[in-house]
Amino acid sequence: MKVSPPSKLVIASRESRLAMWQAEHVRAKLSALYPQCTIEILGMTTKGDQILDRTLSKVGGKGLFVKELEVAMSERRADLAVHSLKDVPMELPEGFELAAILEREDPRDAFVSNDFASLDALPDGAVVGTSSLRRQALIAARYPKLVIRPLRGNLDTRLAKLDRGEYAAIILAAAGLKRLGLPQRIRSVLEPAQSLPAPGQGAMAIEILGGRADLAQLLAPLDHRATAQAVRAERMVSRVFGGSCQIPLAAFATVDGGAMQLRAMVATPDGRRIASAETAGLAANPEALGRQVAEILSARGAEDILAACRAMDAG
Repeated sequence: MKVSPPSKLVIASRESRLAMWQAEHVRAKLSALYPQCTIEILGMTTKGDQILDRTLSKVGGKGLFVKELEVAMSERRADLAVHSLKDVPMELPEGFELAAILEREDPRDAFVSNDFASLDALPDGAVVGTSSLRRQALIAARYPKLVIRPLRGNLDTRLAKLDRGEYAAIILAAAGLKRLGLPQRIRSVLEPAQSLPAPGQGAMAIEILGGRADLAQLLAPLDHRATAQAVRAERMVSRVFGGSCQIPLAAFATVDGGAMQLRAMVATPDGRRIASAETAGLAANPEALGRQVAEILSARGAEDILAACRAMDAG
């Protein structure tokens, strides 16, 4: 049965420039589908936006970016929330679900610098900024003579720190720079073979309260099947290993027709120990492919690596 749109929908969003761009993007798509519906954006500041002096892995992880938005939905102040999928925890709180995954932007990492063209061009001892243990591990493994320092804040804040000379280079998601009209800041992109992306990187997700079948039906046209399949496989790898900001883990799937290729890795933050795996299968069964890659990683020492990560974190 076709559901008629309500007279008004409210989108909860973080107030960073990138988050608001994403919310506006979803609003525009919904307005095109349902022109009779008024769509508003409720901008909010989350704990993840407020705590900038410590890495995410030390202060509670990715859920810090979504909790306030979920509270707004549970209190019926908002109907849906728009997230960067890589910020969404692998296990949603009870009573919430992802209703749509939008078509993915560029999933790759971007090298950003005012003085150097690539990681290869950086001199020994150059300071590289990243907010991600995954990026830290991959850079440390390939470039052990670089100095890697934490980099927090929204995209504009991170770029400002680079421009003040606090870092020789920073690594950001290419998708965010492109969405904000800043592709010129990208000096080079890091191909997946060099820097395997995080699960869900470059994709946006729409979260709603569970049981809102009416809303899920309205949002269904925004769901991009190939992207949804790919990120479901990626997120399953992370889920198997209790994926969070405390674990340097990458997973990246590509879909070609009915076929999917999935690559994944886990590492210690210093990049000295890395386990990687790759497999291919049917795109129609992404979770099974994710579990298969996780099993290969386990056979290649992933559990020992993750135990070492936990020991480092506890130390």
